[in-house]
Amino acid sequence: MGLLFAEYCIAMFAIIDIETCGGKFEFRKSRIIDLCIVIHDGLSIVHTYSTLINPECPIGFFYTKLSGITNAMAAKAPKFHEVAKRINELTTGCIFIAHNVNFDYGFIKAEFASLGYEYQRETLCTVKLSRKLMPGRPSYSLGKLCDSIGISNSARHRAEGDAVATAHLFNLLLKLKSEHPIYKNKGVNYLMSKRLKPAV
Repeated sequence: MGLLFAEYCIAMFAIIDIETCGGKFEFRKSRIIDLCIVIHDGLSIVHTYSTLINPECPIGFFYTKLSGITNAMAAKAPKFHEVAKRINELTTGCIFIAHNVNFDYGFIKAEFASLGYEYQRETLCTVKLSRKLMPGRPSYSLGKLCDSIGISNSARHRAEGDAVATAHLFNLLLKLKSEHPIYKNKGVNYLMSKRLKPAV
């Protein structure tokens, strides 16, 4: 089933959010504790996968307060190596999208590297796309940006809530791109070029 789904995901998007117990991957103290993958076909969401992850290290008070995820909750969850195959299958052939993609992609790459596996995907950042297609916003943080454009999220700082919100944001970005006189006939990757000026 995984291989068939991976084949189906060719040229599709994997919109991903993670919650962690640290700001930078460290095997013994800063790892992923929550993960959601939203598969998007360029028109709508077609599949959602979400799971807590046992980081095999303590979750500090700050990160529990931020996400609501406790050590007791994480202790019952699968470890990363137990969900790594599923993550790999779901995202094979997909463009990896996240809000501030370097953070989410970097953590997932590091988790796979700790297992001896090199994880590589083409990436897109909805922060950068938003700056190009919606210039002049006071904030491009996911919560504030979504509030300003009417995207609701009752589960902020949980992976599924933020990933689904990012998917709705991506829907809007695709619409704005399709209506823009310069960008409408360009690929999404074209907008990621640092040399481009924001859309006006």
